[in-house]
Amino acid sequence: MTNGVYIGTSGWSYKHWKGLFYPEKMPAGKYLEYYISQFGCAELNASFYRLPTEKTVENWSKLIPRNFRLAVKLSRQITHYKRLKDSEDELKTFIDLFRPLHDRIGPILVQLPPSLKYDNNTAESFYKVLKTDYSTFKFVIEARHQSWFVEEAFGLAREYKIGWTIAESGGRYPREDVVTSDIVYIRFHGPGKSKTTGYTENELSDWAKKIRSWADKKPEVWVFFNNDGEGHAIMNARSLTDLLK
Repeated sequence: MTNGVYIGTSGWSYKHWKGLFYPEKMPAGKYLEYYISQFGCAELNASFYRLPTEKTVENWSKLIPRNFRLAVKLSRQITHYKRLKDSEDELKTFIDLFRPLHDRIGPILVQLPPSLKYDNNTAESFYKVLKTDYSTFKFVIEARHQSWFVEEAFGLAREYKIGWTIAESGGRYPREDVVTSDIVYIRFHGPGKSKTTGYTENELSDWAKKIRSWADKKPEVWVFFNNDGEGHAIMNARSLTDLLK
């Protein structure tokens, strides 16, 4: 963390990072330990597709130090299959699984499918559950349908203190640089509409200025690079960290 800014990558279990980031002979079981030695936070992307086992979370709780933060992506069972409706049981299962890491959990990312349109009643019902039952956790939402990018949706997020994800994707997804809670959450998906493209020093310098301006106003700023192809995420995360020092 640098002055209230957390910078890392979306995931760490990438075999194609061997030789680019991980030493050639390092076994995959050592990846997280090595990653922690290089960065102060990570976004757990895999939990969206499949929940880790209780044993895996227990092992993480022993390995991850107290000063490291893990942002966790909510299960697609809730966002894509249930589409935020009647998902209390799935949400409880998800949160209970990660409780052993509670003191090291950063924001929980709620990434919505591109086909999910904004509905005020659905969003508010979901936010109420988050605020009522899981008030000790922080949540951010990543909307991908244009209908969410209206003041009504921003205002509802502010009311329930749900962070807004600023998704930089080279135009692949809608984007609005708004702040709706004490968290600014930025995801870099690749400037060329592809995870195999990287950001230039000039592009990152412009973002560093924005990030400084948000951090000066005291919100936490979380930044994750999801352009993992060819190791761009690692290089871009390091470059942005250097720019903010």
